[in-house]
Amino acid sequence: MTSSQAADGPETAVAPRRSKITPEREQEFFDAVLEQVRECGYEAVTMEGVAASTRCSKSTLYRQWKTKPQFVVAALRSRRRSKFDGIDTGSLAEDLREVARAAGRWSMHDTKLLQALGHAVTQDAELAQALREALVDPEIAALRHILQRGVDRGEIATGHPALEYIPAQLFGVIRARPVVDGEYADPDYLVRFVEAAVLPTLGLS
Repeated sequence: MTSSQAADGPETAVAPRRSKITPEREQEFFDAVLEQVRECGYEAVTMEGVAASTRCSKSTLYRQWKTKPQFVVAALRSRRRSKFDGIDTGSLAEDLREVARAAGRWSMHDTKLLQALGHAVTQDAELAQALREALVDPEIAALRHILQRGVDRGEIATGHPALEYIPAQLFGVIRARPVVDGEYADPDYLVRFVEAAVLPTLGLS
């Protein structure tokens, strides 16, 4: 049995019908549970705590999401949007600088969430998939699209051997900096990284 199958409350709290809540209220619940995961760690989060912070009844949450893992999965999946959408300066080098700035603005929030969910995702395949869908897949797809535009414009050659590694290079440094330097990768740091390590690899400046 995965943790998605185990409720953190009594089974009698689960109702067969979902109550009607507005999209705005639902997003408030999602924001609250993810913030508590970041600040307290996944294991410490409870439906009771989220209910108290959002001023709703615990039964409201149980009607919407039967278990804490299902609730967190839904919250993660609500975030399946890339922070890089809309970046298109007409220059690959400038696009990558903008990617660095956007990634840096969210680095602390996303890294804390990954760290807080670290053990839980090894025990729950659905939670692991939702985390990837929320924090990894949209950004990788958007970054690859930006790189492909650079190829299409002739800024770098088709099949440049470094293209395959740019997503891992950028996202790797975001995850590694808290471990190596004890600090999150902020926008200034990531722009410097892109200019020192990514652009030269692609033959750009």
